[in-house]
Amino acid sequence: MHLFLDKIHDMEQDLTHHFDGNILTDRNLTRKVVSFQANKAKPQYRWYKYKEAFSADLVEYLLNKYETPAGTILDPFAGAGTALFAGSSIGFDADGIELLPVGQRIIEARLLTLNGKSKQHLEAMKRWITDKPWEKTKEQKEFSVLRITAMAYPKETETLIKKYLACLESEKSSVASLLLFALLCVLETISYTRKDGQYLRWDYRSGRRGFGKKEFNKGEIASFTQAICDKLNEIVSDLQNSGNGSSLFSSDSNGHTGKVRLLKGSCLNVLPTLPSGFYSSVITSPPYCNRYDYTRTYALEHAILGVSEEENLRLRQSMISCTVENREKELLSMNAEWKKATDICGNLPLLSELLSYLDSMKRNKALNNNGIPRMVRGYFYEMACVIQECFRVLKQGGYMFMVNDNVRYAGASISVDLLLSKIAEEVGFTVENILSLPQTKGNSSQQMGAHGRDALRKCVYIWRK
Repeated sequence: MHLFLDKIHDMEQDLTHHFDGNILTDRNLTRKVVSFQANKAKPQYRWYKYKEAFSADLVEYLLNKYETPAGTILDPFAGAGTALFAGSSIGFDADGIELLPVGQRIIEARLLTLNGKSKQHLEAMKRWITDKPWEKTKEQKEFSVLRITAMAYPKETETLIKKYLACLESEKSSVASLLLFALLCVLETISYTRKDGQYLRWDYRSGRRGFGKKEFNKGEIASFTQAICDKLNEIVSDLQNSGNGSSLFSSDSNGHTGKVRLLKGSCLNVLPTLPSGFYSSVITSPPYCNRYDYTRTYALEHAILGVSEEENLRLRQSMISCTVENREKELLSMNAEWKKATDICGNLPLLSELLSYLDSMKRNKALNNNGIPRMVRGYFYEMACVIQECFRVLKQGGYMFMVNDNVRYAGASISVDLLLSKIAEEVGFTVENILSLPQTKGNSSQQMGAHGRDALRKCVYIWRK
């Protein structure tokens, strides 16, 4: 094992030297800016706490710092649409690709507030806050329950959700969509669960057995009526005071707001359909290679949206490989043009050594999950295909900005920033910078216990075509 790790370390150092002068610490890139934290108090972005998002401030900072020319920006992993709406607010048209229904609904809700019907929406939401129709009706509308969402709510809360859903059917579709979005925003607050990266953490009062040895107490669980009224009031307040949001970094859109377009599906399927040389920049944060399963963490929302067990499994397999349950994708069957990307990965010495090490650890039964080698391999090969497509759709001189984290498995630090940047370079990009945050992060407690602490970089990659 030590020989493997020593060789991996030496090869990583060689790749670090290759990018000497490109790896810089940018003190503007705090963890608050390169995460959802800076959005928590920002009007409209705060409605749904999409914890995997970066901040609107980061988008404005990068687009302004690198003097991105006017045009259309693209986010292949749009999530809650932060890049789209932040870019739009400073004058860019923006296209976003999103696979998960929860992300699609968040973006669609934001779009509804931008289409000139805000007055109608405001009046409807104020009426619901005042009348609380769910407390007066006897009608109930059932919603999906997945295996991983059963027993998620107190009985009274579950009944009120069903009544709320029944009341939505009497509203116009756009109003109903916004009211449903408000419900999605409070599900975690009113449930026995808390999002915890790889899974939902369960409060002991749910009656479900949670993960880990310690009993989990979530604390106060909000009542349905209080939570939904607070959220509706927040949305109303933001819409009434739109335009008053502050930015950490100065920007000037000259009063022009760009158009936002949502493209539904996996970026592996959607990217090849986009025109070559069209986008002025790509700005994104893909799923990290960290075993997080978003079909589990967003299971409550997907159940409310009617996603079935089978559909949830399909979504999991359609994601970029980032969980141990992802099966290998037939990339060349999907697109023969990706042979260039897969060949690049096959010829990366550091990646090959890392995969050989993980395979050896699997054979020796030294991994806590045998799916890790397959996940890591799939992650880099699939991301190489995404990078190749992004290079194709960018205009000459256009930038690709990517936020990502380094990871560690079985004692081996995986320099995602160096590997993806090398792939980008081989595809044709010039690596302008790998901007590192001043603060590093530690690896997991399991990794520290077995292999010691190892500080991991969190970076923003800047690649230019």
